[in-house]
Amino acid sequence: MTTAVAPRLMTTEEFLALPDDGVERWLIRGQLREQRSDSRSGNGMTVRNRDHSRIMIRIGKFLDNWLDGQPEPRGEVVGGEVGVRLRGTPESVVGIDVAYVDATVAARRSEETSLIDGTPVLAVEILSPSDTVESLDEKTDEYLDAGVRLVWRINPHDRTVTIYRKGRPTETVNDTQELAGFPELPGFRVAVAQLFS
Repeated sequence: MTTAVAPRLMTTEEFLALPDDGVERWLIRGQLREQRSDSRSGNGMTVRNRDHSRIMIRIGKFLDNWLDGQPEPRGEVVGGEVGVRLRGTPESVVGIDVAYVDATVAARRSEETSLIDGTPVLAVEILSPSDTVESLDEKTDEYLDAGVRLVWRINPHDRTVTIYRKGRPTETVNDTQELAGFPELPGFRVAVAQLFS
């Protein structure tokens, strides 16, 4: 009888020490995930994808405008593959396209790391050519399991937003509809078409 050996779990510190070599990486419950883009096609890398960047700015703008109208303390809207430590032991560290963190999480700043330490209220993922269904589903499941209350997955090709909440049915809205954030983002509303204009 052979005994299975549990895989060694990576720490946040080890994860952050990996080279910045253009490989997208995230840490899910101590397990390293990597996704390489196809540089031959010229459109696989998220960081150089014009449509992805434009939508990230648009959704960030609408969220930031909404946040300006909220009472203090407000929290923060952050974007650009912001590093977020969702949980510890085993650790999960991900890059999120756009996120809203409440005031409590936003206040957890450390001189030791630039990571956001805690779960956002909202995580927004914008599909890019290099994404796989498996990697997106794993990230979405980890977000929800770690306590993210609202996940929006934006599909630029179909011009849709799929909405995830733990324990609730998935919803999808298209560019003839409105995206609302209630109850997690009280008062947030935007026409889906405006995300793509």
